[in-house]
Formats: sequence, structure tokens, C-alpha cells
Amino acid sequence: MASIAQRLEQYTENRPQEVLVVKVLIDQEPDEILVFRGFSSSLARPTAFDPEVPVLPDRAEILTIDRVRGPYTPDNPQYIQQGLSWEEFQLQVLNHVHFW
Repeated sequence: MASIAQRLEQYTENRPQEVLVVKVLIDQEPDEILVFRGFSSSLARPTAFDPEVPVLPDRAEILTIDRVRGPYTPDNPQYIQQGLSWEEFQLQVLNHVHFW
């Protein structure tokens, strides 16, 4: 089964007009991760040059996921949905998506 990071990246790869803003705790440290067009980037930590190194490790605790219309503008985000838990995102979004 794909990791959470892989599932989120695959979701955005198939929806280039959408950005996911994922608020997480990684080792008890807060982070905000943008997932866009199949790639993830941390807003608080350095992102590795190697795309095989996950920005969102399996040990991360997802606090909320915001779905935002791209292109992402931090000072004026255009929310599709805001404040989803991982469980809500899976039920409301991923379970209704067909990956080809």
C-alpha cells in the first residue's frame, strides 16, 4: 500500500489545478507541507534534493489538510475545503477519486 505522502502526491499529480496544504507534527515539531503536481515541499524545514527522501515521513501526525485552488498564493488562498483531518480527506476526497 502507498504511503500517505505518495497518496497525496498522486492525488495532486492527477489534479494540477489543486494544491494541498498539510499541517503536521514531525517528531513533535510543527511543519506545513505543500503538495502540488505530484511533489511535496516543506515550508518550515529544508527539502532534500533527492525526490526519494519523503518530505512527509510515515511517523508524521497530520493535523489538517486544506484543499486550495492553484496557483497557490499564501496571502490570498482560494480554499476548496479547509481543515480536513486525514480521515475526512480519505472519506470525502480519496474514496471518490479514481487513479488511472
